[in-house]
Amino acid sequence: MLADALRSAPAGAVALVDGRRTVSYGAMPALIEHEIEWLREGGAERHAVLADNGVPWVLADLALHVGAMLSVPLPGSFTPAQVAHALDDAGIDALLTDDDVRARELLPGWRADGISPVSGLQRFRRQLDSATRPSAPPGTRKITYTSGSTSNPKGVCLSGAALEAIAESVAGATRELAIERHLCILPLATLLENVAGLYAPLLCGATCVVPPNSVTGMSYGGVDAARLLGTLSREQPNSLILVPELLQVLVVAAERGWQPPASLQFVAVGGAKVSRELLERADAAGIPIYEGYGLSECASVVCLNTPASRRAGTVGRPLPHVRVRVDASGQVHVAGNTMLGYLGDPPRAPHDEIATGDLGVFDADGYLQLHGRMGNRFITSLGRNVSPEWVECEISQRLGGRPVLVHGESRPYVVALVGASAHENPDAAVEAAIAAANAVLPNYAQVRRWARAPGPFTPADGTLTANGRLRRQQIHARLGTLLDNLYHTEVAS
Repeated sequence: MLADALRSAPAGAVALVDGRRTVSYGAMPALIEHEIEWLREGGAERHAVLADNGVPWVLADLALHVGAMLSVPLPGSFTPAQVAHALDDAGIDALLTDDDVRARELLPGWRADGISPVSGLQRFRRQLDSATRPSAPPGTRKITYTSGSTSNPKGVCLSGAALEAIAESVAGATRELAIERHLCILPLATLLENVAGLYAPLLCGATCVVPPNSVTGMSYGGVDAARLLGTLSREQPNSLILVPELLQVLVVAAERGWQPPASLQFVAVGGAKVSRELLERADAAGIPIYEGYGLSECASVVCLNTPASRRAGTVGRPLPHVRVRVDASGQVHVAGNTMLGYLGDPPRAPHDEIATGDLGVFDADGYLQLHGRMGNRFITSLGRNVSPEWVECEISQRLGGRPVLVHGESRPYVVALVGASAHENPDAAVEAAIAAANAVLPNYAQVRRWARAPGPFTPADGTLTANGRLRRQQIHARLGTLLDNLYHTEVAS
């Protein structure tokens, strides 16, 4: 389907541009075929891609997808240990990269094996005994590593059909807008941007603008707001995909006088809970925001608000490629387009149902509202159930999107750790934010005490995932004493 779309688009239309290189739809099929030939001539069975956003990443990824070769996109946020784990876990014998210096540091014992004449990425190879290579479920086209709460992420095995079903659903949901220009802000190694921000626009014949992080100001340690805003103003995209932290940057900038591009028609936001107030502020600022929901185990997007079907405070209705239900305990289940299994686990049927671990409810019109994660929900010593994401979102949105962790398992009340410096958010600002949040929270979920974390929560130090979710286990392991002291202090006083 994707290969056919690339061939059927007007030959002169621009498919890809990154500021250094432009590729037309007419040139794409031949480039992809040549890249496939080069990859196959190398003799590797499984490839990983570790590179910045740009035309090279896209050409390599499309060649691996169209050529039905198993691939692993590696997020730039992965630590050396996580990279090593993913390469060994997936049995990767070739890595494609735009950074040979980093690759030589990460890949002791691997050898340089040429540079692609098409993508320009350098290939590094190692010899693996095929008999000891970890098996992947039949039909696995891509393995995406979840950015969950554990140090060693799990490999989610996805078929090519599942990836293209998502892309077709997203393309169909936005087709009435006639999107002509999508700007990729998130790392392309992020499944959401890969499928919804690359494959879906290409299915529609749109131009995918894929500038490197140095241009967009994106990094795993934070975002350079000036570069991001400058890129948006310069590129004038019709669509974007954002995580809540990036939406917060745009909203605050607009409230301070920055003009969102008049070209913007569709800005999708997901990856973590978004406060209703932030969505309302985005609307007021003229940012056409549409909240969605998805997970790697379902090949990305599951629900999405669309121009024809939008309700604030929900993640939208299920897209046509999936079936979604909520069980008696409030847990969301998804069927119809799911993973082939976790790497190393027994294979599963791609149409079998998955229990997502997310808590939600459908309203009378079929819109899904999410309330948090089952595994994160805690019970206070007074027996009240609290979804921490709910409380954290109310505080975080009042602190410019700075991450906040709340805790209260088996405790008499809720406490918070604020991942922002006193320079970013002075004590008075934190106190005011918590007071404002408490005003809209029930008594049992209100934050009674708080402390400042020793440093900001970031993907770089392992306390946040790449899409901005808290790595709760890591934070509790490092800062458990600080949390305990919030209770001991009151007892002592």
